[in-house]
Amino acid sequence: MAERKKTRKGILAGGNWIIDLVKMIDVYPQRDSLANIAAQSQGTGGSPYNILVDLAKLGATFPLQAAGLVGKDALGKTIVDDCKHHGIQTRHLKTTLKADTSYTDVMTETQTGRRTFFHYRGTNALWDGHELDWQKTSARFFHIGYLLLLDAMDAPDKRYGTKAAKLLAAAQKAGLKTSVDVVSEDSDRFARIVRPALKYTDYCILNEFEAGRTTGFEIRTSSGDLDTTALRHAAGALIECGIRELVVIHFPEGAFARTLDGRDFWQSSLKLPQKYIAGSAGAGDAFCAGVLMGLHQGWDIQQCLKAGVCAAASSLSHPTCTGGIQSLQDCLELPKRYPPRKALT
Repeated sequence: MAERKKTRKGILAGGNWIIDLVKMIDVYPQRDSLANIAAQSQGTGGSPYNILVDLAKLGATFPLQAAGLVGKDALGKTIVDDCKHHGIQTRHLKTTLKADTSYTDVMTETQTGRRTFFHYRGTNALWDGHELDWQKTSARFFHIGYLLLLDAMDAPDKRYGTKAAKLLAAAQKAGLKTSVDVVSEDSDRFARIVRPALKYTDYCILNEFEAGRTTGFEIRTSSGDLDTTALRHAAGALIECGIRELVVIHFPEGAFARTLDGRDFWQSSLKLPQKYIAGSAGAGDAFCAGVLMGLHQGWDIQQCLKAGVCAAASSLSHPTCTGGIQSLQDCLELPKRYPPRKALT
């Protein structure tokens, strides 16, 4: 009798696990001078952490699994406990004594909302995914982020180009759908590190800056406007890098998607009043969570994009990355209060 094919369900997300230590300051100081901290808070950070918590809060009914590395310290325990609180499986979220848990000091000026980041890479720099046994996970999707901020994953591999590409190839071979996200780094490393991974990616979800850096297209004009022609060209170039199913590019004005067979989809973001926006740190990950939820559930692409922009809008209501996320139903109600911007073309 032939062996029965495994039925896969759920999302396994690996990569950066970060604690954001947010400090509200009266002014960003000059060197050798003083700033006063008026308040402080702690929140989630990193692609898999934010996305899995967002999915849990959106009301995902499928399994959520964490992969990565944290330290055997207080921040590491906070992350593991938080995952368990949200029903996120931690079998593949390992601990180590070789480094401390990654964190970011986020200095936020009270008057202007401008933020300055001091990041400690910590355990994230060591994670190489060796603990993942694709035959022992029932997940249907494997998401990794952020490329360019995972030292061991960004390291070269003779056959695949990078270690991340090798891991994605193994996931695909085992029957999982793969997706990637990238950090918005101001560098010339995109072609060398991001492109190899795209050969083994089913769903590529980037913002317009990352898409432009990866492909070489200037997606914004000198005046800051969105160049929709360059955006389409960038999406096509990403497809040519080897994407198997879908490219999604998001930006403050909305989102654009292109399928492998050349179908294009646009979705405008919601027109939110300035007083509604408390912080933008987690909006990109919230958008990604909404899209991945839809893809996992088999929704049409327009529905996926709508879920993404509504989840992002929900995220903007809170200064931390995941504090503003509501249930999916509540997110999808937001356009009734805050209509979408004018249609994109």
